[in-house]
Amino acid sequence: MRILITGGAGFLGSHLCDVLIGQGHRVLAVDNLVTGRPENIAHLMGDERFSFIKYNVCDYLHVEGPLDAVMHFASPASPQDYLDLPIATLKVGALGTHKALGLAKAKGARFLLASTSEVYGDPLVNPQSESYWGNVNPLSPRGVYDEAKRFAEAMTMAYHRYHGLDTRIVRIFNTFGPRMRPHDGRVVSNFIVQALQGHPLTMFGDGSQTRSFCYVDDLVRGIVALLMIESDTSVAERTDRAEFLTQRTERTRETVHDPVNIGNPRELTVAEIGRLVLKLTESKSAIVQKPLPVDDPKVRRPDIRRAKALLHWEPAIALEDGLQQTIEYFRKIL
Repeated sequence: MRILITGGAGFLGSHLCDVLIGQGHRVLAVDNLVTGRPENIAHLMGDERFSFIKYNVCDYLHVEGPLDAVMHFASPASPQDYLDLPIATLKVGALGTHKALGLAKAKGARFLLASTSEVYGDPLVNPQSESYWGNVNPLSPRGVYDEAKRFAEAMTMAYHRYHGLDTRIVRIFNTFGPRMRPHDGRVVSNFIVQALQGHPLTMFGDGSQTRSFCYVDDLVRGIVALLMIESDTSVAERTDRAEFLTQRTERTRETVHDPVNIGNPRELTVAEIGRLVLKLTESKSAIVQKPLPVDDPKVRRPDIRRAKALLHWEPAIALEDGLQQTIEYFRKIL
């Protein structure tokens, strides 16, 4: 397959490039390097199966030659990033998604959207299943990210229903691993960097809020499985558009196109995560509290029953093992 990945120089995008190229596919990475980093893909430069274009996907998006899949991963993704870049976050969720979908439609390619557990907002149910509509404050500072992704999901489903585009939506829960930026504002990277540097660990609130962390290798494995699973409504298999449009009003929702949670259901409090990082780094740093940001989710835990049934996927890497690998990565780059 020839696959285009927007945000291909980012944390998740670069790991996807590695896995797909390792499977023998050709990958075209597109990134404007606002939050992506050239060093994430430097090792791929020179590989004939990989190419990179520095470009803003909110602009007109076109590439020469055929494409089999478009994976839209371009977006600021950490709280610090989307609070610093609120308008850019909204634009890449709206305009960027529209341009990426248009490219997939023009090429007859499969489309996969990287959505997020943030579409659930500050959830009133726990764990969160794909059928939960969420509790999002659109006027909140963090609403720019939540609503950008919710709009992107709606746009993706509109292209599927109206144009018959073969689409997938992955709702990504908290993820960690090598290639995270040291000061991106995420819990794990913040804690590890502060612990290694002997600084106090900054904990927002009393630490009772929960998160569920998935190691990046597990997450990417689930995303690739979702991309590759076949659909009975792919563009290549349909010859009669009118028949498809008639059938879509008669059938129930096709599960392969509905959102799929990918994450680790092991739920810990932020305070527990902080203590675990201190233990694994053998740091003597203290934990200090700061005010909880507005609309910060109190709980976060994925219901992964759909992923298990549809993809036969579940995380395999223990949190402690993944944290140890991430700590070693940060030791090197710091």
